[in-house]
Amino acid sequence: MSDLTGNQQSLDRLALRVLLPAFPGTTLAREVADLLVEGLGGVCLFGSNTADGPDAVAGLTAAIHAAAPYAVVAVDEEGGDVTRLHALQGSPVLGPAALGAAGDLELTRETGAAIGTELAAAGIDLDLGPVADVNSDPDNPVIGTRSFGTDAAAAAAHTAAWVAGLQGAGVAACAKHFPGHGDTAQDSHLALPTVDVDLPTLLARELAPFAAAVEARVASVMTSHILVPAVDPTLPATLSRPVLGLLRDHLGYDGVLVTDALDMAGASAGRGIPEAAVLSLAAGADLLCIGADKDVALVREIQAAIVAAVRAGRLSEGRLVEAVDRIARMPRGTGRATAVDDARQLAGARRAVMVDGALPDLRGAEVVSVATAANIAIGEVPWGLRPDRTVRPGQPPGGDRPVVLQVRDAHRRPEVLVEGAAVVVEWGWPGPYAGGPPRICTRGYSRPGAAAVTELLRKAGWDR
Repeated sequence: MSDLTGNQQSLDRLALRVLLPAFPGTTLAREVADLLVEGLGGVCLFGSNTADGPDAVAGLTAAIHAAAPYAVVAVDEEGGDVTRLHALQGSPVLGPAALGAAGDLELTRETGAAIGTELAAAGIDLDLGPVADVNSDPDNPVIGTRSFGTDAAAAAAHTAAWVAGLQGAGVAACAKHFPGHGDTAQDSHLALPTVDVDLPTLLARELAPFAAAVEARVASVMTSHILVPAVDPTLPATLSRPVLGLLRDHLGYDGVLVTDALDMAGASAGRGIPEAAVLSLAAGADLLCIGADKDVALVREIQAAIVAAVRAGRLSEGRLVEAVDRIARMPRGTGRATAVDDARQLAGARRAVMVDGALPDLRGAEVVSVATAANIAIGEVPWGLRPDRTVRPGQPPGGDRPVVLQVRDAHRRPEVLVEGAAVVVEWGWPGPYAGGPPRICTRGYSRPGAAAVTELLRKAGWDR
């Protein structure tokens, strides 16, 4: 049991203990420290918090823990495209899609362990990964390369291996986004996507990686803001007791249930973040992620809404205490340190890279990137090789030299023009390709992936 019960602590403190907001800045502001002393459950770090490098991150987490030793410090560090600690230079390890394509479960475990080692050294308690979604829709705008692949059994095996590696290094893992965000063509940051499959398909495909994560004793699971009509035709999963009941009852999971950020449209559009917080707690969620760069006033508003819901009988105090107890029991502690094995990462990247067609002579070629926005989960981080120039979507890439054209998710961006390029390097999901120039598919950006592409281009004569 935790150090809290309904009799020992006020409702105000209990309401704070279930909140995981994020605040701007690379140092701990006094008003945030005051919240932590009052009982705030933790802080989620984003790029605005990690911009000053690992030493500054360690200083920030130490300050958070000094203010509240029980506080959970969380971050999204998935490897590959989604990285907060390497937002300036790109991840040193492969992302999930590349790991899935490499097909080496030990490499996946090693990757989770290397990430866990780095996070533990930085004072991070909870990594919001791995992504356990099966990316069955190639037009998925938010999962894509963050998934281990399209095959449920393979995704399940890699999810379990990554969890084992991360938690073996002493950092809690969080399998996401339950019950599965892979079969959608919308982004829940911006809308409410629907996974419109029957219950047997949902159980066999979407839930398979989560079942494997539960078997691997994952410390937490994250909800998704998607509609699953076969289970609940009305409420998104994060707010739905029947959907979250699949995790608790069907999979027998009794660990911490973390919400995806409640500022996302899929959860709070039309009802507001405070109401979404109340509904998610009532549905069975424990730790409520609020979203990036929020202010203290919003945290107070959510706290007040939770307290008011308990007093009005909409949310039981017992449910609130249960959530706090689960968070307090979430495994912490130290683990086995594992350094990144650069040679193993590069070997995996070589296996993950797929080439459609024969590469032409690339002597004298220039690198041209198509300027496309990343999805919100990835954010503005480095991708691709350093370009010689950049073009807008819809702008022909041609020049007076052969062009190595770098794109992201070109199959779902019809405005991207590839005609005239000598070779296309696809740094996003390897979707359908209508032909034209030969294509190199990387399955996401990482530094070892960039090294593997560089090798291929140089073998074809590229001389940079």
